[in-house]
Amino acid sequence: MPKKELAKLIKKEQLKPDIFKFSLLAPQIAKSAKAGNFVEIRVSDQVEPFLRRPISIYNIENDIIEIIFQVKGKGTEILSKKEEGNEIDILGPLGYGTFKYEGCENLAIIGGGIGVFPLYELAKSAKGKNIKTYLGYRSKDFVLLEKEFEEVSNELTITTDDGTYGKKGFAIDYLKQEIEGIDKIFACGPLPMLKAVQKLALEKNIPCQISLEEKMACGMGVCLGCAVKKVGKEEYLHVCKAGPVFDAKEVEI
Repeated sequence: MPKKELAKLIKKEQLKPDIFKFSLLAPQIAKSAKAGNFVEIRVSDQVEPFLRRPISIYNIENDIIEIIFQVKGKGTEILSKKEEGNEIDILGPLGYGTFKYEGCENLAIIGGGIGVFPLYELAKSAKGKNIKTYLGYRSKDFVLLEKEFEEVSNELTITTDDGTYGKKGFAIDYLKQEIEGIDKIFACGPLPMLKAVQKLALEKNIPCQISLEEKMACGMGVCLGCAVKKVGKEEYLHVCKAGPVFDAKEVEI
């Protein structure tokens, strides 16, 4: 069951002008969190903004969870102004669909843009597996976490759309070249990338999990605002409750 916890912000880092990393002392949440989970954060004690903000868990370390988020609106702007020592109201861990790599030895992890954040805990927790990681960014200015992923991957491929850093092109282009022998694919990122990964996995008949991002006001399937259609059925699943990680064969994206 998710816990509501006042987490102490013990370290704050600004990774890019609009991207922040928070290390939060949250022992109750950290104790049961898994790769793929997320938290809902109350960004203000004021009436507005009323709704919590869903943010993926980037890293779990003993009693600490780490999140990385991009400032996109009023809520995340308020959150970015929190200072070390502040307490932050967090609900989590949320999401019943998490990454599962048991029984697999050769893993391909592919992420794009800010979608790379929840994939780090996956790669770290799957230590001992053969991990090939593919991270795609728009340009050199957007590249993040290269060193961190290098430390938890057997092979790391960085791509940029314009070729200003790493290899030129899309991450999936290089995954396609090295797809033979892969037991399972894990993906998080922009929708076009996820669609391409889903198509590749289905064509090659390789098990695949994709982490979806939707607006999740409540995080527990109550508000019904984060529905995704099941494949071949007039039936919907809720990303916050059934996901955010789904079998690629299960959902239409």
